[in-house]
Amino acid sequence: MTSSGPLSLPPPHVVDDCRGVLQVLSDGTVLRSANTSFLVPVADDGSIEWKDVPFSPGPDAPCLRLYRPRRAPGTRFPVFFYFHGGGFCIGSRTWPNFHNYCLRLASDLGAFIVSPDYRLAPEHRLPAAIDDSVAAIEWLRSGDPWLAESADLDRVFVSGDSAGGNIAHHIALRFGSPASRAALAPVRLRGFVLLMPFFGGSRRTRSEAECPDDAFLNRGLNDRYWRLSIPAGATLDHPLVNPLGPESLDLEAAELEPMLVVVGERDLLRDRAAEYAARLKGWKKPVELAEFAGQQHGFFTIDPRSEASDELMRRIKRFMEENEGYA
Repeated sequence: MTSSGPLSLPPPHVVDDCRGVLQVLSDGTVLRSANTSFLVPVADDGSIEWKDVPFSPGPDAPCLRLYRPRRAPGTRFPVFFYFHGGGFCIGSRTWPNFHNYCLRLASDLGAFIVSPDYRLAPEHRLPAAIDDSVAAIEWLRSGDPWLAESADLDRVFVSGDSAGGNIAHHIALRFGSPASRAALAPVRLRGFVLLMPFFGGSRRTRSEAECPDDAFLNRGLNDRYWRLSIPAGATLDHPLVNPLGPESLDLEAAELEPMLVVVGERDLLRDRAAEYAARLKGWKKPVELAEFAGQQHGFFTIDPRSEASDELMRRIKRFMEENEGYA
C-alpha cells in the first residue's frame, strides 16, 4: 500500500503581458519592470531645464515633471499639461519617448510643460488615474517656486495622448461648470488637446475591426488594457471608457472650453475620436478635428522629429494662440 503526498500545483504563468513591462500572472501577481518599452536616446540640448516634484502627500505619491525654456528671469510662459499614454496600465513621465516629446513641446510652444504621472492599473483601477490627474491640475495652486517665477496661470492648456487624452476629456468635464472654474482660481483652463484619445465601447468600430495585428496599438493590446483598467464589474460602456455611451454624461448639455482632437488615419482609435469630435461639433461645442494622413497611434512620441510631428506642433501652437484669452 502506498500513499501519495500533497498535490503539487503548476507554477504561476503569465496571463497578460503589456509590452514586456507589465505582466499579470495566473495567481494574480503583478510584475512590473523598471525598464521602458521605448529604448530611445534622450535628445536634450540643454535649452530646456526640468525637474521632478511630488504633487500629493505620502511616501508613494505620484510625481510630475516640470519643463521651462531657459530665458530671461521674469519671463512667464503659458502652461501646457501633457498626460502620458499607456492604456492606464504602463508608462511614466520618465520614459525617454515621453521626455523627448515634452522637451520639444517646451521648445516649440514656448511653454511651461507639466507632465504628471498617475497611478496605474491593474493595481489601481480607474478612476485612480483620473483622481490623480485632477490633483495634478489643482497642484498649480501649490506655490512651487518655478510656478511663481515662470508660469502664467491665466493661460493653462491641458493635453494628453491616448490614455492621457481620455484624462484630458474628463478634466474638461470636471472643470467645465462656472462653480468648478471659480474654485480653481487663479488657474484658468483655456483649452484642451486630445491626442488620439483612448476611448472604448462595447461595439467595435470599423477602425478597430480592420486594425492589422502588427499595428503599434492592435486589438489584442487595446482589449488587454481595458480589461486590466476598468472598474471591477464594469463594461466598456462605463462613462470613464465610452464618453458617448448610454451611461455617460449628456455632453450636449456640458460646458466645454475649446478643444483640439487629433486623430491618425491608421490608428485603431481613429473612428471613436472622430465621432466624438463630430458629435461635439454638432452640438455647437468649440471643437476642431485634425486628422494626420497615414499616421498610426502615438506617432509624435515614437518619432517627435518627423514631418508629421512638426505639423502637429504647428497645429497645437496655433490652437493655443487662438484660445489664450487675450484680445
